[in-house]
Amino acid sequence: MPALPSWLIDPLWEQFAALLPQRTVYDPAHPLGCHRPRISDRIIFDKLLQLLRFGCSYEAIADTTCSATTIRGRRDEWIRLGVFTQLRHIALEAYDRIVGLVLDQIAIDGAITKAPGGGEAAGRSPVDRGKQGLKRSGMTDGYGIPLGRVLAGANCHDSPLLAPTLDLLDGLAPLPDDITVHLDAGYDSARTRTTLSERGLRGQIAQRGERAPVQATQRWHVERTHAWQNGFHRLARCYERRTSVINAFFDFADAIITLRSLIRRAWTTHRWDDRSTRRL
Repeated sequence: MPALPSWLIDPLWEQFAALLPQRTVYDPAHPLGCHRPRISDRIIFDKLLQLLRFGCSYEAIADTTCSATTIRGRRDEWIRLGVFTQLRHIALEAYDRIVGLVLDQIAIDGAITKAPGGGEAAGRSPVDRGKQGLKRSGMTDGYGIPLGRVLAGANCHDSPLLAPTLDLLDGLAPLPDDITVHLDAGYDSARTRTTLSERGLRGQIAQRGERAPVQATQRWHVERTHAWQNGFHRLARCYERRTSVINAFFDFADAIITLRSLIRRAWTTHRWDDRSTRRL
């Protein structure tokens, strides 16, 4: 069973491969020049994609083509090279160029997921009997395209994470002059309003004690994006212990979400030679 449809995997791999450095098939440092050939990057890419999508262990996904140690080693190499971060930025820039990011409407909210293995970013979950959990403070544009996230322990309140999450906007310049940030009632405090005013942002915050359906404001976009991200089971139940690895998998998932939205929305406005005859 493929992790993703081919119309999504193929362009994703082409861009991913363009970011990888050139490597020889055999290790040039070997005295005889005849060491075992290097495992293909495409094989490791497919294995990481399956890990992200299905949430299985490295040992479960390993087979005769490559071992779990090889998958981890190549993953760490690509993280050091910043390949996953670059892929997310390229997908975001392509979406902004072709469709356009809705940056005058920003939505931010936190989501708690399980982290059974603990780790650098994990903490006691207040909604799961004190078990280890992970919180992400996610930010999206007005359509729901993920713009970044801040990781923290599940016992961290949403409000202190607002400032570092808003700092992620610095990498998206130029920004509109008037930006509205949509927040739920958990951010209804003087501290939040001060944080927004210091950055010249306007906030639309749900009031505590008043019923505010998520559909009543633009806040539902970030809720939908959290659901999209949780569709990648490696993120919904995180066994990774290092923050750098967790962020890499989030960057990978965000690139997929952005590319998928780009292809589906561009289908109605653009034409290309191999475009499907039916809407994807």
